[in-house]
Amino acid sequence: MKLLVTGGSGFIGSNFIRHMYRSYPSYEFINFDALRYAGNPDNTADIVEAEKNTNRSRYSFVLGSITDTEAFLGSVERHRPDIIVHFAAESHVDRSIIDSAEFINSNVVGTHAVLEVARKKGIRLIHISTDEIYGDVPVGESTEESGIVPSNPYAASKAAADVLAQSYIRTYKAPITIIRGSNNYGPFQFPEKLIPLMITNALQDQPLPVYGDGQNIRDWLYVEDHCSAIDRVLTDGKAGEVYNIGGHNEWANIDIVKLILKELNKPETLIQYVTDRLGHDRRYAIDASKIEKELGWTPSMTFEVGIKKTIDWYLKKH
Repeated sequence: MKLLVTGGSGFIGSNFIRHMYRSYPSYEFINFDALRYAGNPDNTADIVEAEKNTNRSRYSFVLGSITDTEAFLGSVERHRPDIIVHFAAESHVDRSIIDSAEFINSNVVGTHAVLEVARKKGIRLIHISTDEIYGDVPVGESTEESGIVPSNPYAASKAAADVLAQSYIRTYKAPITIIRGSNNYGPFQFPEKLIPLMITNALQDQPLPVYGDGQNIRDWLYVEDHCSAIDRVLTDGKAGEVYNIGGHNEWANIDIVKLILKELNKPETLIQYVTDRLGHDRRYAIDASKIEKELGWTPSMTFEVGIKKTIDWYLKKH
């Protein structure tokens, strides 16, 4: 089995390659990544090192952008993957509010290129979407059938990509599966997102900026659990289906910040409330019962354990 992973040097992509590399000794992996600011070659350094100790090379890196259709097509034709797992995306809401152009280019135009190449070559595609396309969820939980009502340019660009993928399923009967995961956290995350930003700032005794009153709620999913869920979808999931992946861990932002400070033995005086973000969703909540019932997958990591593992990883990096 040969997998081509777009965005494999990013946070979730690199963790996914690592998970699969260790779990399936016969699989081969092509990491296709543009190495933009959040893509880091160091994220897969341990895999490269492991390759040196084997007689068979199972991992290769290709520098390229999914928006360069010719380059992406050439890489697919050269490596002939059995499956494409599409992570590559711009993903930071704040950046999308300041300038959305790159998000449209990467997340919409880039995804269109991936869809076209996969369709023309008849390759199975796993499209990694996000729960943010559901928008604000005041009560209850979003199911795979819930409406798509994004609240910011990033979420809108991912929604457009998601709907594009759905159209290829309907129109071309393309073998595509869509995965919508909740907020991920864990090792190798670029320190602009909430948890790594709070950890790194606290370690440097810098202010911890908290939007509004800090009561915005997210469902947190440990990245290794996300990777194991994608693995399960690869093995047992059906083409044409959408699967929500949740962590069953709803936390208010301010409670996470205080927990991090407590774990690091830092004072809460480091907390600095700042003007709320434009269009800030109050709550995300995802119903992951479909993947649990149909594929038998459930998350294994509690937030209390996962956050400690995450903090320990950043401590070693500090």
